[in-house]
Amino acid sequence: MPAPKALRPFVHREYRVLISALAISIFGSGMWAVAMVYQVIHLGGGPLELSLVAAAGSVGLVAFVLAGGIAADRIPQRRLIIAVEGANLAVIAGISGLALAGWLQLWHVAAGAFVLGVGAAFFFPAYSAILPRILPAEDLLAANGMEGSMRPVLQQAAGPAVAGVVVAALSPSHAVTAVALCHLSAFIILNFLGQHGLAAPVNGADDGGVAARGTKSFFQDLREGVSYTLRTPWLLWTLIWACISVLFLIGPIEVLLPFVVRDQLGGDSSVFGFLLAVMGVGAALGSLLTASLRLPRRYLTVMMVSWGAGSLPLAAVGIMDNFWTIAAALFIFGATGSVGMVIWGTLLQRRVPPHLLGRVSSLDFFVSLALMPVSMALAGPAAEVLPIWLIFVVAGGVCPIMAVIAMMAARMSEDELAHPLDRSPEAERTTAGGD
Repeated sequence: MPAPKALRPFVHREYRVLISALAISIFGSGMWAVAMVYQVIHLGGGPLELSLVAAAGSVGLVAFVLAGGIAADRIPQRRLIIAVEGANLAVIAGISGLALAGWLQLWHVAAGAFVLGVGAAFFFPAYSAILPRILPAEDLLAANGMEGSMRPVLQQAAGPAVAGVVVAALSPSHAVTAVALCHLSAFIILNFLGQHGLAAPVNGADDGGVAARGTKSFFQDLREGVSYTLRTPWLLWTLIWACISVLFLIGPIEVLLPFVVRDQLGGDSSVFGFLLAVMGVGAALGSLLTASLRLPRRYLTVMMVSWGAGSLPLAAVGIMDNFWTIAAALFIFGATGSVGMVIWGTLLQRRVPPHLLGRVSSLDFFVSLALMPVSMALAGPAAEVLPIWLIFVVAGGVCPIMAVIAMMAARMSEDELAHPLDRSPEAERTTAGGD
């Protein structure tokens, strides 16, 4: 009996190894988010110190994500992934050892957070680029959906919950030690990966291309990735939509939603946390559903409609005063957002030339990360001069409009028919640019 589509990637040994290590590492990251907070508090830190430690991780991620993409196209991805996990293990184990010995200081935690951010900048482009090496093209959608389902469950729910229990029962340093054990397990598992990523990561490029790339500078590599993005309409306009959506949506959700909970629902932090959990459940279910289906023939249209239409319910969040209607709006937003993200990740892996995949993935990552703090910084001042309901209306209304503009400007309906993804990967690569 054939395996369900969502489970088909597990037929491949290398994927089982990779996803097992990733699941443990993600769970550890969820634990770290809580353990780090209480470790800082245990050291006498307050909101300012906690903000500085969190910012150190973000700075490391944003500053190195483009370099991470270039590295993923130059260095064997297997080696890069194992090295990053080894570095994560060394950092967390060091913090754990210092904490248990009573020698830990706040700057140690900040430095560790920075290194973990740098590691994430190198890990995710390499992970995205190695998947097409170990899976057939028809299983990439399911693999991306599996990761999209796993992340909210392990990183946003299970990991923080377990860390909270360990902190309450023992101490923050014990929770950090548990995080170190997670990374140790992931590091050991990753070393069972086969040699797919040990050859130069060219994925079908000829040897001359490898030699040529070896002589290129960092900026030449970066320029090659940017140039490909600018001349590929479906890719360029999706990233433009992503820039605008991050700018308009992240701030209201992260900064202003707590005030919606307080002023419109009369709720507290537990209500806010539950609403975020509902959104996470929607994201997990949306990813799992997408992983269980075939990639739509109209894949670009489905992706943009999911993102655009799924943003509309947010326009009503600032107006509604019923908990369940707001929860439903956030559930829809989470589910439709993850549907689009699973398709998007699969398109990068199937339509971007493999020797450029690391760089293009990192550009996508950089665009989102760069504007997140801008959106959060602008949300507060905007709420001082505009009513919160109006900010949500604008946020929920701009994104669907921009989705339509992006579809029209890139001629996505024509492009997806000209580049169907139900043929051989070799045929896809010859037409990947979507000229």
